[in-house]
Amino acid sequence: MSLTAMERKDAIDLAGATGLVLFATMLAFNQVVIKVTNDGFAPVFAAGMRSVLALGVLGVWLWLRKRRLDGLRRTFWPGMLLGGFFTIEFIFLFTSLDLTTVSRASILFYSMPVWLAVIAHFVLPGETLSWRRVLGLVLAMAGVIWALFDPQSRQAGSVLGDALALLAAFSWAGIALTVRLTKVSELNPEGQLFWQLSVSAVGLLAVAPLFGELIRVPTAVHFAGLGFQAICVASLGFLFWLRLMTIYPASNIAAFSFLSPVLSVAMGWLLLDEPVGPGLVGAMCLVAVGIVLINLRRKPKAQVPQNVA
Repeated sequence: MSLTAMERKDAIDLAGATGLVLFATMLAFNQVVIKVTNDGFAPVFAAGMRSVLALGVLGVWLWLRKRRLDGLRRTFWPGMLLGGFFTIEFIFLFTSLDLTTVSRASILFYSMPVWLAVIAHFVLPGETLSWRRVLGLVLAMAGVIWALFDPQSRQAGSVLGDALALLAAFSWAGIALTVRLTKVSELNPEGQLFWQLSVSAVGLLAVAPLFGELIRVPTAVHFAGLGFQAICVASLGFLFWLRLMTIYPASNIAAFSFLSPVLSVAMGWLLLDEPVGPGLVGAMCLVAVGIVLINLRRKPKAQVPQNVA
């Protein structure tokens, strides 16, 4: 029996819950870090540098763990598609956070499970929308609309920035579908991460000059922000998340995804003094409840195995 099979668990335990809460907190804090880093570097250039640095961290990780990247040749085109979606996602997200508030961008960006659930209903077997998931979709969409038209936070936001955050969510859904529907699903976590980082490192840096000056007024805090994103989020953070996916049920892990928009709104208010009134809080709650309902799965009844061959 493999180590992963021995460690596989049927429910989230205390260690898993702690890890997921910490991971969600880190993702929320990362939205603040991106916005702050954008003061020193142009958004698309910063995203490209993050991918370059994270690719280096991944290389060190592979060397220390003595792991190999197998299957890259047979997954070239799906890998390019995966990396393409990753590139587009972070063009949209980093630019969005340059234009609008962390609070608004996070609510819209973390609505990704809503759009993924709608698309998956038509293209993925076993992902039919139940009445519970439809209710979740309605609540989450209502929350997104409420956030878009909230008068208090809208003054500090940007229509273009909000639209880009939504497009980033759609691109993120494209990543999830690519992993589910193509041969990149056969790769280990490091292989999937390699395609995303390598393609985006080239793509983001290639198009960065099209978005204006690459360097703004960088200081030590902006370099530290790039380092945090590369090490804690884009490389080791992603590998930590995929490690949890090998231990705990995916549906249980997904239920924790509501924490990221909630914590992002809180951090935007606490660390950046962003306007967060009752309207935005209500929108955030609707999106969070909707995400929980979308990810909630009915536990299958125990059945006697009919074939063990």
